[in-house]
Amino acid sequence: MRLLGCSPRGSLRDALEAGDEDLGHARVLRLNRVGWTVGSVREGEIIAWIPSAHGWGLVDLTVAPWTRRLPRAAQEAWGVWWHERQSELNSWARCSPQGREFWLDRARERTNPYGPDPEPGSTYHLDGRHVTDAPAFHCALGEAVNGPGDYFGHDLSAVADCPRGGYGAEPPFTLVRHDADVARTCLGVTPCRDRGPPTFEELLAFLTENAVDVRIV
Repeated sequence: MRLLGCSPRGSLRDALEAGDEDLGHARVLRLNRVGWTVGSVREGEIIAWIPSAHGWGLVDLTVAPWTRRLPRAAQEAWGVWWHERQSELNSWARCSPQGREFWLDRARERTNPYGPDPEPGSTYHLDGRHVTDAPAFHCALGEAVNGPGDYFGHDLSAVADCPRGGYGAEPPFTLVRHDADVARTCLGVTPCRDRGPPTFEELLAFLTENAVDVRIV
């Protein structure tokens, strides 16, 4: 990966001026239209540099990536985040199932799993209007517990881990599911790449087993 027209600052500038071979690493961040960071694109070791033709004092960097290339579905989430930060409920609903999986990955990266949890017995409201597949359920659950664009598990195993502390809800708690008929109709019907996604009834049983009082309205 080549980064063209970079303005070296800090430790990179010091390393270039000293002629060091170890130039450190670089991370490419994605910004939205108002300049807010919405995620990391690639990261890797800086292995070479040359003066840049893009301006005096600029350099072109060659980076050996550590991270895998992002999936094509990432563009769907980037498209939403270009216009807004993840501050509106159900923004993820504009993405395909693959785009929602990427959304969940980025939400998990942003989560600080060491913050204080509310007292047990709290009540959360899940907006079920767009829960048409398993990734949609996890996006909606994360928003119900922690707010727009946030995280409370990306699969059932992770959801079982989150109530152990630090992810925004302490069991037992109550989850009020609105418009549950959408999920009842859609979940467990669309084929999945690895295994079938849980049905609505299986999801209810799983939540109940993990000390979640589910109320359908």
